[in-house]
Amino acid sequence: MQEIVEIFRVQGNQEVAEKQAAYLRHQFEFIGLKTPVRRQLQKVFLTNLCKNKRIDWSFVWKMWQLPEREFQYLAADYLIKMKKYLTNADLFEIKKLAVTKSWWETVDTLDELVGHLLLTDKSLSVLTEIEKWAVDDNFWVRRLAIDCQLGFKEKTDTVLLESVLTKNLSGSTFDQEFFINKAIGWALRDFSKTDADWVREFITTNGHKMSKLSYREASKYL
Repeated sequence: MQEIVEIFRVQGNQEVAEKQAAYLRHQFEFIGLKTPVRRQLQKVFLTNLCKNKRIDWSFVWKMWQLPEREFQYLAADYLIKMKKYLTNADLFEIKKLAVTKSWWETVDTLDELVGHLLLTDKSLSVLTEIEKWAVDDNFWVRRLAIDCQLGFKEKTDTVLLESVLTKNLSGSTFDQEFFINKAIGWALRDFSKTDADWVREFITTNGHKMSKLSYREASKYL
């Protein structure tokens, strides 16, 4: 593990790092690795790490605690590669990641992990947990619940989608939060490509409780 840390740091570019930090409002430190460079540097390391058919959460958390943001990206890429080994028990860890060093670019990567569990684990515990997340005290967790079905197309659970969306409209705890309103619009816009009538009906029923941002995003392809 220390080897990949050193490889990343040696290849850093200060000019790139400054631009990356500015893009994320100077909330995080960066080494200065552009995504294609980082993924090339980590390729062999991840190939070897993924030979163990069990998610190494110790590795994930060590990467998440390092100061430079590229290490959180490395951990997220690792989890995506290992998603077929996820179980519903891992939702606890995913939620912890979502509320640690939180920002949209890491949280939105976690969408794919939650979505994978939703599609592959048919137990009620996954559905129940996502329903809980939709009213969580942390808005990043709510964002995960709202957007975890992105790209599902015909496999979208519309009952769940309607439930998590309506829990976050006007009158909810975070109804003024940009990242929640954006997530609502994004979820509806994405599903409108598959079932425009469903989205139109949702907007007809709930449009008066949607933010202008959510409404605009949801209507983009209608």
